[in-house]
Amino acid sequence: MATMYDVPADALIEALAEDLADDLEEPEWAPYVKNGANRELPPEQENFWSVRAASLLRKVADDGPVGIERLATEYGGAKRGSNRYQVAPAKRADGSRNVIRTILQQLEELDLVETADGEGRRITAEGRSLLDDTAGDVLADLDRPELERYA
Repeated sequence: MATMYDVPADALIEALAEDLADDLEEPEWAPYVKNGANRELPPEQENFWSVRAASLLRKVADDGPVGIERLATEYGGAKRGSNRYQVAPAKRADGSRNVIRTILQQLEELDLVETADGEGRRITAEGRSLLDDTAGDVLADLDRPELERYA
């Protein structure tokens, strides 16, 4: 049986996003919000909400239990100042905690993620099953002979 570690992360996230798209409800403010202080504009991707949810689900399964602070750090990036002719190097900025928190709450409602007492969020058995089933489907669709041993 294939697990989430047996398939490329980008293919797994793309397939998970398609599965989660119908179950997740994008808030009305989502198209207008930036993903962090280091961004200039909101995301232009049509299915951003479901892709970020799939990415968060995979990240919680891989690193869990994990808190919002650590996830915000992982989804952050380099931030430049307002003056584009600065000499100083870029500083670090975290990703949007509100986006992460809202998606994790929606994943909790779907029983894919649960709150660990004082430790953050961790994956549930249903969430792990969804990840492994999706990984099996992705592995079957991939045309990579070196990965056939996991099928």
